[in-house]
Amino acid sequence: MTGPQRIAVIGGGPGGLYAAALLKRLGPDRAITLWERNAPDDTFGFGVVLSDETLGGIEHADPVVHRALQREFVRWDDIDIVHRGHTQTSGGHGFAALGRRRLLEILHERCAGLGVDLRFRTQAPPAAELAATHDLVIAADGVHSATRDAHADSFRPRITGHRCRYIWLAADFALDAFRFEIAETAYGVMQLHAYPFARPPEGGGSSTVIVEMREEVWRAAGFDVPDPAESVGQCAKIFANALGHRPLRSNNSAWLTFRTVVNDHWSHGNTVLIGDAAHTAHFSIGSGTKLAVEDALALAACVEEQPSLPAALAAYESERRPVVESTQRAAAASLRWFEELGRHVDQPPRQFAFNLLTRSRRVTHDNLRLRDPAFTAGVEEEFGCPPGTPPMFTPLRLRGLELRNRVVVSPMDMYSAGDGVPGDFHLVHLGARALGGAGLVMTEMVCVSPEGRITPGCTGLYTDEQAAAWTRVTDFVHTASPGTAIGVQLGHSGRKGSTKLMWEGIDQPLDHGNWPVTAASPLPYAPGVNQVPHALDRAGLDEVREQFAAAARRADACGFDLLELHCAHGYLLSGFLSPLTNRRTDAYGGPLAHRLRFPLEVFDAVRELWPDDRPMTVRISATDWAEGGTTAEDAVEIARAFVAHGADAIDVSTGQVVPGERPEYGRSYQTPYADRIRNTLCVPVIAVGAISSWDDVNSLLLAGRADLCALARPHLYDPHWTLHAAAEQGYTGPGAPWPLPYRAGSRTPPTGRTDAPKPRLSLG
Repeated sequence: MTGPQRIAVIGGGPGGLYAAALLKRLGPDRAITLWERNAPDDTFGFGVVLSDETLGGIEHADPVVHRALQREFVRWDDIDIVHRGHTQTSGGHGFAALGRRRLLEILHERCAGLGVDLRFRTQAPPAAELAATHDLVIAADGVHSATRDAHADSFRPRITGHRCRYIWLAADFALDAFRFEIAETAYGVMQLHAYPFARPPEGGGSSTVIVEMREEVWRAAGFDVPDPAESVGQCAKIFANALGHRPLRSNNSAWLTFRTVVNDHWSHGNTVLIGDAAHTAHFSIGSGTKLAVEDALALAACVEEQPSLPAALAAYESERRPVVESTQRAAAASLRWFEELGRHVDQPPRQFAFNLLTRSRRVTHDNLRLRDPAFTAGVEEEFGCPPGTPPMFTPLRLRGLELRNRVVVSPMDMYSAGDGVPGDFHLVHLGARALGGAGLVMTEMVCVSPEGRITPGCTGLYTDEQAAAWTRVTDFVHTASPGTAIGVQLGHSGRKGSTKLMWEGIDQPLDHGNWPVTAASPLPYAPGVNQVPHALDRAGLDEVREQFAAAARRADACGFDLLELHCAHGYLLSGFLSPLTNRRTDAYGGPLAHRLRFPLEVFDAVRELWPDDRPMTVRISATDWAEGGTTAEDAVEIARAFVAHGADAIDVSTGQVVPGERPEYGRSYQTPYADRIRNTLCVPVIAVGAISSWDDVNSLLLAGRADLCALARPHLYDPHWTLHAAAEQGYTGPGAPWPLPYRAGSRTPPTGRTDAPKPRLSLG
């Protein structure tokens, strides 16, 4: 046998125990010692939920443990969501849970039976000492890992606190479903997460009950008393209906704040982190034990498969990190949803339930429709979907413009103009996407002056020649694709101007022919790289405002259906909004209300000239993804100001304001900012940012997080993305009509035959 022979495990939770059992089973001659500072029957929390995927891995790796677990599981399918006296039930989900104490007992028995040396009530020696006398040290010592802290320079942990307090409790009866209940109290909104984990045949049973609320609600309710027993009784009273007026019990339970743990590295020499020591994911998606057990499975497999320990630890991290990061993104979305629960409580009952179910983006409209068609149909009906119509193909009215569906071709700079004039490329590019079925097709940022261009290839709307070229585009869209709206986005590059075409060097200054740039303050975009901009004085501000107004007049004459003012991504107007780029000391700098003044002046000048029956939107960066920059709270106030001045919708993007930003990339990663603005201000929003599937679009709309969804890269990949989305959903209604010349292509082309008749007889 190869691989590590002497193995030390720090921590006797499920991850550490299972890793010890697997490695001992794979190598019976190994000497494996596990240290656990608590007694065997000490545990925190009550029930543990495991997925079918995790159980499948356990079954394959250790049938003995799998059979023992199977005998203990409580299984159920339903989720109940209780809010304002209404219970919405969604079925078909499939859960399996058992008591944490029983899980540990099963693993204790398995480890003991295999010959693992279990040392309870014993503090493990420091990891560095163990590493000197063992071949492998597995640190499964939890969220407060002493091993991780002792070697922080190597693991490089990042630990983030959050805004809610929660407490793990139990009730001595078995719920019928996974239950979420919302309590709107005099102190604020509280929520209950509860599920069964033991259901004896003779009746009774047990349920895990987690009560969670914002920190300020927790304090206002008096839960910060020294004796947690007082708050346990109060929780039982608040959620008396859910509990059938039964008491709650504690197991040394305390109010906690969740901490998200991320490590840049999971191993250091022959020491490796697993479970909560390496990573945490919020309990609202039920993944802590699941991740720890899966870590143990992967680590044991890699130790068995790889030729050396360094290779095994590298393979373990390479295999597990993408899975963990995906889970952490989903958990972060769920955590933030519950942190901001108060924004959603006024939603209609079914929409609120759907929003809760899809909060992590792992459950979507399409798989909910498979799990529970009746529930999903009810949500669609409440949303206003005509019969047989997916949410994305329901119309939306903004002033006098009715969009036939909720899909927007997002503005995308093409850098293909000559002297600001859009040419045949733009006619084909925008025309193809208009023929592709989207409800609204947006131009790239159209610049209001020569010096307001980003690059020499950017389009403009500051000459009559440019206006004539744009009219050619709008005429084609309206004639060849009637019912499709086309919008223009007006902007000024500010300090990010006078740069190369994107594929020649994004944000890099031109080799020659640079023009002077202007901004709110004389701060270059990249110091030492980009030129220092001239800070606009009174005359300069007036000139820029009139340039926007003149471009708006031309846009009206061109026949655009909608106008968007670009106040995002670090361009000129965005530069006034962000405290990182606006350091002015006059009336246009300082507090947010002052930083808003010039963008609002420009908006007012454009709105005055733009026809009253045509809508106007504003694109903003809802966060700068940088310390000291625009916050999500600022974004709400920015949106509020534009709405007060007549904006019909807010196009909610993020970032691209400063080069040192640290975005939290991921699927639909910008939509929480749109959600916040929509549900705080009750204003239509356009969501953008890595929305890539029609299922995502339907889910965001139905949950009430957005009114329109703008997609960029999917429309570069497939100009007919919207029509294909309709075909894939079997939709043929007025929200996505195929152009007559293309109608013959509205069905998926046939491929090679794969359904040949199978043999009926076998002759020997």
